[in-house]
Amino acid sequence: MAQNNRWGGRFVVEDMSPSAIVTPEDFTDEQRMIADAARAFLVGEIRPRDAEIEALDYKLTVELMQKAGDLGLLGADVPEAYGGLGLDKVSSTLLAETLSEASSFALSVGAHVGIGTLPIVFFGSQAQKEKYLPDLATGKKIAAYCLTEPASGSDALGARTTARLTPDGKHYILNGSKLYITNSGFADLFIVYAKVNGDHFTAFIVERGLPGFSIGPEEHKMGIKGSSTCPIFFDDTPVPAGNVLGEVGKGHIIAFNILNIGRFKLAAACVGGAKETIGLAVKYANTRKQFGRAIASFPLIGAKLADMNIATYVLESMVYRTAGWIDEMLKETESAGSDEGADPGAIAAKAISEYALECSINKVFATEVLDYVADEGVQIHGGYGYIKDYKVERIYRDSRINRIFEGTNEINRMLIPGTLMKKALKGELPLLRKARALQAELLQPMPLPLFDEPLSKETFRIQQGKKIFLAVGGMAVQKYGLALEQQQEVLCLLADMMIQVFAMESANLRTRKMLLRGDSASAAATQNAIDMTVVFVQEAMERIERYAKTTLAALEEGDALQTQLAVMKKLTRSPLVDTISLKRGIAARVIRSQQYTL
Repeated sequence: MAQNNRWGGRFVVEDMSPSAIVTPEDFTDEQRMIADAARAFLVGEIRPRDAEIEALDYKLTVELMQKAGDLGLLGADVPEAYGGLGLDKVSSTLLAETLSEASSFALSVGAHVGIGTLPIVFFGSQAQKEKYLPDLATGKKIAAYCLTEPASGSDALGARTTARLTPDGKHYILNGSKLYITNSGFADLFIVYAKVNGDHFTAFIVERGLPGFSIGPEEHKMGIKGSSTCPIFFDDTPVPAGNVLGEVGKGHIIAFNILNIGRFKLAAACVGGAKETIGLAVKYANTRKQFGRAIASFPLIGAKLADMNIATYVLESMVYRTAGWIDEMLKETESAGSDEGADPGAIAAKAISEYALECSINKVFATEVLDYVADEGVQIHGGYGYIKDYKVERIYRDSRINRIFEGTNEINRMLIPGTLMKKALKGELPLLRKARALQAELLQPMPLPLFDEPLSKETFRIQQGKKIFLAVGGMAVQKYGLALEQQQEVLCLLADMMIQVFAMESANLRTRKMLLRGDSASAAATQNAIDMTVVFVQEAMERIERYAKTTLAALEEGDALQTQLAVMKKLTRSPLVDTISLKRGIAARVIRSQQYTL
């Protein structure tokens, strides 16, 4: 992948080359071998004991996690110096996607290797890394992440758990509670956030078994029933002062950046979940007969399968594009840090925060795609989809939590435009300059270009989408100024426009990269990718136009509104696409392959 120069947020104002992104077609043999190892573990160890795992067997889950650790499946993100594999983020993303079929067990693993282990990987001291990471990489010890409290969910900094340093300076005394803690029933290490002296938000590494540290009963959940979720309590719990993670008062840096990675890892798992659901749905549709024929032969069922496949292709493109960027940024900042002797935690925070906006975009889009795909999977199964004997019923229940995990989708939608504006105000993005240039461009004639190359129209339409966002977003800033952050409905609409732009562009860049390869052996896959990209761009632009009109109606009225709607019409001109025909072709390929199909 070509080196990029901090692309965070730039997709709304700049175009990029297909060569500057990582796609699934770029996976190396080593990366594919890692995925194969995970798949073999899934088939050989998880599926045969699926019912026991789902019944919440602590002992079995820990045993299987230790087996996964022995295979290296828990150490992808842990540096080799501490017993891990030290893999790149594309590899660990592929691992998360592959293991997602393990349902609740995948969540237990994901919480352990992600938000449980990464705080120590990125922000731990040398002593903390040496003490804890080898055991976490092998599964000898299991980790949990403790942020949410009964009175503070989305408002993480409103935590009430306190920490007080003892007079001898050897311990912090923790008091308070945490809620909905994944892996808490059997975890050995807990990343806990508390306010030192009731004010300084700080992260701690807390070991199980400390005096005054207790675990509450299991929550009775709608889904993910095979994962442990309990409250935890601290009653004058003494935590060694050496177990402060990072610096006192700097816990927010750890919390927010680990949440960014958690959001991204969740998106990767959603890719795997969507692919599994498509496979279940199309196999059922090929065997279920009504009116004397398989229901897969009915166009409306085919349309569902096509839409499910398209959404998953787009999501997959977004996730690996982002993984490649994070890899590049980590390498760049680590190299600079080693030269300058910078703090490793500061280096990691800088790298991760660069793509905070994209992590939120991935999280929102992914969780809503999986919800959609799961819902359609149940619909294709009909009444059988409502019966627990069919896995699609569990996928439907399990998927619902994803829109709440790692910051609700509402919070993430608020973060997306907010983060963009912060980057612009810091001078990291030419957002305002681009918006002003667009105002001058809108006064000129805007004839349609010739669309004589594959995806040339789609590339043009994505540029239109960016201009619509800049035009509408610029008007919102002009009207509300700093008060824009209080206009949650407008911010949500701006976020949705950005999400659609990023999604369109990710699929388009990936497909164009396939075209540039010109591999005759993959001509059929390339054509399918072209068809899916064409359909998605057409429908995404329709959504963007709807979001923009809703926003304009909130910003203007009367003649001013009509003027802006005329501008909008100018920015959305394009030939229509026969999406029905294209979807029939896509559906036919899915039905033949009986799985997610590229």
